[in-house]
Amino acid sequence: MGRAAGTVAGAVLVLAAVATACTPPQLDRADARRTSRPPATAAPLASPGFPPTADRARDQLDRLTVAWGKNWQTYQRSEFGEGWSDETDAPGGRNGCDTRDDVLRRDLRDLREDARNPCAVLSGTLRDPYTGRELPYHYRRASQIQTDHVVALGAAWRAGAWAWTPDRRLTYANDLDVLLAADKETNYAKSSWTPDKWKPPRKEYWCEYGRRWTGIKAKYALTVTAPEKRALQELLATCG
Repeated sequence: MGRAAGTVAGAVLVLAAVATACTPPQLDRADARRTSRPPATAAPLASPGFPPTADRARDQLDRLTVAWGKNWQTYQRSEFGEGWSDETDAPGGRNGCDTRDDVLRRDLRDLREDARNPCAVLSGTLRDPYTGRELPYHYRRASQIQTDHVVALGAAWRAGAWAWTPDRRLTYANDLDVLLAADKETNYAKSSWTPDKWKPPRKEYWCEYGRRWTGIKAKYALTVTAPEKRALQELLATCG
């Protein structure tokens, strides 16, 4: 090799070494996702006074407008936004955490969070409110836990959300007051039924279910059907 060729080769090696030294180590995709957001803030994960007491819920129920649902045939999930969003003013909004992570942090016990990003839940246990089953959760493993809209998006649509702005629908879909971590199979069975057509299998939860459902309807000025109102009265009657 001549002097010129050797000089060029040496320069190439030096540049390669510099480039390597300046390139940060590659994170795997999961690490990148966990470290890409700021730590969770101490923002409350529920509105003050939610769910309402039984007496408050009974008063709210008496004030709700009774009407049959409308525009059920025009409902689409995309009307409430594409997936979860932190960009709302609902409880938990704008706190740097994904909505689903907020629900897990609130509803799971024996919680273990990622040390680099407390938004991310690594493991925990859910006592499913609808069935009483103990459901384990582990990050990046298949889980029986889903995030349920207590008053489902389809039910909210029929009860007045069809007339809302897109921003209000996005807020509703990500409002932690509307959401619960729940057993997947039971959530599928619940679907978008109102309480006159579906109640939690675990009767011990009927009181709180009625309080939550009524509180959500009152918070968003949604209507109730006559059969739905009677069913809610029955649920609230279990509160004593």
